[in-house]
Amino acid sequence: MALGKRDDSQPSARINPADAHTILGKDARFSGKMSFEGAVRIDGKFEGEIYTEDLLLIGPQAEVRATLNVGTVVINGLVEGDVIAKGSVELKAPGKLRGNVVTPNLIIEKGVTFDGTCRMSEEVSTLPRKSIPPPPPTA
Repeated sequence: MALGKRDDSQPSARINPADAHTILGKDARFSGKMSFEGAVRIDGKFEGEIYTEDLLLIGPQAEVRATLNVGTVVINGLVEGDVIAKGSVELKAPGKLRGNVVTPNLIIEKGVTFDGTCRMSEEVSTLPRKSIPPPPPTA
């Protein structure tokens, strides 16, 4: 599935990366739990946990040390932590991922560093609970 191409079977497919409605800029530092709808881009530093059914974009200068439970993630920067993605994980140069991945679709460009394991599975809730906590309850 190409980003920007409409496919209503995947919630994140309806989100165009250019439509990121929230951006953590390159000078931003944030730690904690983040959950959101729509596309979010991180260009700064983030530490903690991220939950979304939609699109997470990690910019080239970003440093993310977190567990990710997402629809789709596109990684251009550094990510240290386990990733569960219901749609796909895209690693683009000069991206670096240090962690374990569970996703049905993994795309790795030449020039990327990936240090971890990957299980390509339609069932994305298969990492041990200690690695990725369940999503927070919704109100």
